[in-house]
Amino acid sequence: MAAGVRKRSPAGTGAGSGARWGLGLGPAPLKRAWQERWLLLLEPRYTPLVAACLCLAEVGINHWVIRRVAYTEIDWKAYMAEVEGVINGTYDYTQLRGDTGPLVYPAGFVYIFMGLYYATSRGTDIRLAQHIFLVLYLATLLLVFRIYSRTRRVPPFVFFFMCCASYRVHSIFVLRLFNDPVAMALLFLSINLLLSQRWGWGCACFSLAVSVKMNVLLFAPGLLFLLLSQFGLRGTLPKLGICALLQLVLGLPFLLENPAGYLSRSFDLGRQFLFRWTVNWRFLPEALFLNRTFHLALLAAHLSLLALFAFCRWPRSGESILSLLKDPSKRKTPAQPLTSNQIVSVLFTSNFIGICFSRSLHYQFYVWYFHTLPYLLWATPSRWLTHLLRLLVLGLIELSWNTYPSTCCSSVALHLCHAVILLQLWLGSKAFPKASQPLQPSKKAP
Repeated sequence: MAAGVRKRSPAGTGAGSGARWGLGLGPAPLKRAWQERWLLLLEPRYTPLVAACLCLAEVGINHWVIRRVAYTEIDWKAYMAEVEGVINGTYDYTQLRGDTGPLVYPAGFVYIFMGLYYATSRGTDIRLAQHIFLVLYLATLLLVFRIYSRTRRVPPFVFFFMCCASYRVHSIFVLRLFNDPVAMALLFLSINLLLSQRWGWGCACFSLAVSVKMNVLLFAPGLLFLLLSQFGLRGTLPKLGICALLQLVLGLPFLLENPAGYLSRSFDLGRQFLFRWTVNWRFLPEALFLNRTFHLALLAAHLSLLALFAFCRWPRSGESILSLLKDPSKRKTPAQPLTSNQIVSVLFTSNFIGICFSRSLHYQFYVWYFHTLPYLLWATPSRWLTHLLRLLVLGLIELSWNTYPSTCCSSVALHLCHAVILLQLWLGSKAFPKASQPLQPSKKAP
């Protein structure tokens, strides 16, 4: 062998390899360079780099959307009318109304949108409101990318579809100004706090998200499971107390005025939805869609599937699920800190199961789970669900949510995609390590 042969330097390091590429000494260095470029799209450890590029791109995309696509008024004026009633001294929730009907969101919504009311000249400066929601969108992306950076399960190329390919999500944030993105931003902040083992602050932020919109409660079964797993029943009660106390403090002015009115309006679990707006049940007759028996059947299916995942799939030691009620130090297998993937998997699965059995999904509800879909599809290994099939599922879901008005075909396609994801979660959840086996760091990690 000729003298002077040098060892291959690690991927992406060293000036020597770059010099050899520049000299063009053969196809091998160029091939290596091409392969390393693809690693940026395939290796989860490059998520922060890809995320930074996508966030910069999103600044331009959202500015273009705001300038070029017409704003559509749906609920913004109603939000402003509702908070204006509070500003004018009305604290009886049954007397607070907007153009689209009565106020049906908890007190946190009132305070946040009251701030937006003042910031946007009593809600009249729509362009400023759109730019505020642009900042909210970017903040949400940063929080979501931090979750994906911690879990390292999803190849970065998927994030191009999560960021740049969804017309509906951009519309919900900067063209419609719904309250759903506000609630989800707070929810993702809560998850980031949980991943940092700041459980008290995470529960407080979770409760704040619930105070903006009730859909966040779909994550609650998963959060309760994690709290019991980590702290036992006695340790969980103070965390639940934080959630309850925050709700009490936020709602206090309205509870003092009309407690029954506040609770029945802001936490109305039996609210009826209009068939004309449904995305997921268009193939049903309207009479069945409105039928209370059908709603109870969906609730039963929802709770049953949650129980199945809690008993059979969500991570815990080999003991009975009742052992979660014990103090962690008194269990047969001492409790270990939950891994990032265990926390995220349980929370995202809990929310997704609730969405699958929702009585109705309206177009703005897409953000309830849009940013979790890459994790749900890619986090668990699967031999039968290839990258191409997963992208196909993402594409069909996006198409279903962009079909307006919804059709029988779009609703059926949405349910089929949800069924594929549920099957993937059920079959793949065994791949996660048990709570007593902390996740080992990847050898590829820098």
